[in-house]
Order: sequence, then structure tokens, then C-alpha cells
Amino acid sequence: MAEQVALVIGGLAGGLLLLLLLIWVSCCLWKRLCAMFTYEELPGTTAASSTQGDKLCPPYAARTQTSRPPGVPFVVPPSFQDRDWVPLNSGEWAQVPRDPCPAPELLPHTSSSNLGMVGTINPELYKFLEDTSETDFPEGCLGRLWFSLEYQQEAERLLVGLIKARRLQGPSETCSPLVKLHLLPDERHFLQSKTKHKTSNPQFDEHFIFQVSSKSITQRVLRFSVYHVDRQRKHQLLGQVFFPLKNETLAGDCQRLIWRDLEAESLEPPSEFGDLQFCLGYNDCLRRLTVVVLRAKGLQLQEDTSFVSVCVKVSLMNHNKFVKCKKTSAVLGSANPVYSETFSFKADPAELDTASLSLTVLQGAEGEKSHALGRVVVGSYMYARGKQLEHWNEMFSKPKELVKRWHALCRTTEP
Repeated sequence: MAEQVALVIGGLAGGLLLLLLLIWVSCCLWKRLCAMFTYEELPGTTAASSTQGDKLCPPYAARTQTSRPPGVPFVVPPSFQDRDWVPLNSGEWAQVPRDPCPAPELLPHTSSSNLGMVGTINPELYKFLEDTSETDFPEGCLGRLWFSLEYQQEAERLLVGLIKARRLQGPSETCSPLVKLHLLPDERHFLQSKTKHKTSNPQFDEHFIFQVSSKSITQRVLRFSVYHVDRQRKHQLLGQVFFPLKNETLAGDCQRLIWRDLEAESLEPPSEFGDLQFCLGYNDCLRRLTVVVLRAKGLQLQEDTSFVSVCVKVSLMNHNKFVKCKKTSAVLGSANPVYSETFSFKADPAELDTASLSLTVLQGAEGEKSHALGRVVVGSYMYARGKQLEHWNEMFSKPKELVKRWHALCRTTEP
């Protein structure tokens, strides 16, 4: 009898232990299932939103960080806790703005620890580019001139605003500059600014008007001549700016602000057939040879220049064989045309030892075949000597610059 009682008691105790074990296993499984369908708030969320150092709006500050609308199985991020949730018919929840107070993540701050947070604004990315036109001057600069242009199509008027000049290189410490404006090729008529006394950085703020037709405006060149006026009222030229009036510059009735560096006047007399000024540059990475045709002077044109046009043909040669040719626009009736046009040629470094550039000034008239007024060839030792060879070699010694030089034209037959 005693043995039967002991067996019953042992069976009950074992059953109870088994039941407790099953309950414990069920609780563990339930916790795991709940963890799979619930998003816990990441650690540091509250700290991140409180380290901005800015004042929060009262409604936002009083709001709890872990609050969520009923039926939404996740914690609302801090940047969206300023919105209320409204139920839709489909059982989904939609958010609507609750108050106009911005989330603290979008408020301006200076904390370096928050630069990587999502939703923050980095002020360093929104800084305006500094204007270096008054601080960045090249070596040997004679000065810099600022002006504005506007062409009124209906009235056929060119409005020129003379704004200022900086770093003028006067003959002495005290400089008294004035500016004369010519609309080339008219050399006789000009407009003149007031004289600014004892300053190398004059502020002019003057406006001038040239009456010029829309048909001829693109053939004109605006020249600014900056002079120093001494005590005897004699004018000493400090530098010049030549600005061709192209279509792209005058497009639209709007004012354009422009600055240019002064150029020294060429004191050398023109050669027999005239002179040509141009720049050379070569980019190793892009494998591009750049030619900028600036202007010519002293060209020997025909006596009747009313219908004569002058252009410059730039030809790239290799082993004296033609590779590619480009032309500038034609300038009417001027022995001193200004172009300021840029051309680019593709040329591999290995080809430059046998390459050369031929720049030919061509004169043409209506109904007549154009003929060469002069020519200059720059290139390696195989094709050039003297100044032409020096210009070519200097182009390679200064890869990041456009090397500018004058060259005398020669009367030779065009290849």
C-alpha cells in the first residue's frame, strides 16, 4: 500500500514539473514571436534629438519620444513626432501636420557631432563662391577694368557702363586715371570719362551711349584706353582693353557685367605686311591644342575698304600634310581687326614633334576670290625658327597657361 502511494505522489510531482517546463517554453516562444513583429527604438535616439543645442518648440518638447498611435506596430521616428495620425477607411494610418514648428533636426546648429545625421543641414555646402576678381591678379598685371554692356535693339543704342578699375600701374605712386572709349574701326570719335585724382583704384560709375545700327554692331570693337594725367595735363597710356561685340554678348536686352585685364600697347612699328597676335596652349590630359586668335594690326588692304572683309584661317599640319582647318569670323573694312576667337584641335603628344600651325590672314571682297595678306607658321624645329619656335616651345613649358605673342606676317604662298 505504501509503495502505491509513493508511486502516485511521484507521478503527480513529475507531471507538475513537466507542466511548468511546457509553460516556460511557451513563454520563450511567445517573446520571440513578439520581437519579430515589433520594432524597438534604437539606442541613442533620444540623446541625438536633444544634443542640437537649440531651443525646441513647447509642443514638441512635451511630446514623449516613444509615443505611437494605436495599431501602428513601430515607434515613430523623432522627425515625424510633430505630426498626428488619422485613420483611413482601409485601416491604414495617414500623417498630417500638427503644428508649424519644425523638427529640431532641421534647425540650424553648429555641433560638429551632428554633421552626419540624416535630415540636418550642413551650412558649409551652401556658401556662396567668393568673388576673386579683385584679389586674384596675374603676375605683371597692368590693371583690371570692370564695365557693363547692354544693346537696345529697337533704339539701336549701345549702353556702356564704366564701373571701376583696380591696381593700375601708374608712373608714380600717385595716379590720376581717365578712360577713353572708341567704337572701332572709328578712330576719330570717342567718349571720355572724368579724371579720378590720386588713386590707383578708381571708381567711375559713369554711363555712355553709342548710336550704332543692328546690322553693323557685330562688326564693331569696343576699345577702352586708360590714361594717366600728369600735372601738365599730358596723357600717358597705361593700358588698353579690346572687346569685340559678338552676337552672344549682345543677345537679349539685358545688362552684362564684364571685367578684363589691361594690355600694353605694342611699341614696335608694324612689319611690312602686318602683325598677328594669338595665344597657344596644350592640354596633355585632354590632348587638345588650343589657339586663340586675338587681333591683327597694320594689314595692307586695298584702297577701297568699304566692301573688304578680313579673316584668319588656322590650319593644323602634320609632316606638311593638311589635318584640319578652321576660320574666324570676317571683319569688314579694318586694317586692325579684333577677333578674340578660340579654336581647339585634337593632337596626340607623339604627333607634336612633326606638327605645325599655319595662320593665314585672308582678304576677300564681294564677288571676288579671297587672297592671302600674310602668313605665320609656328611649330617644332623642323618648321619654325626664331620667335615662332620660341612661342611653340614656351607653350609646352607652361602647360596651364595660354602663351600670348605678336608675330610678323610674311608674304608667302599658301600651301
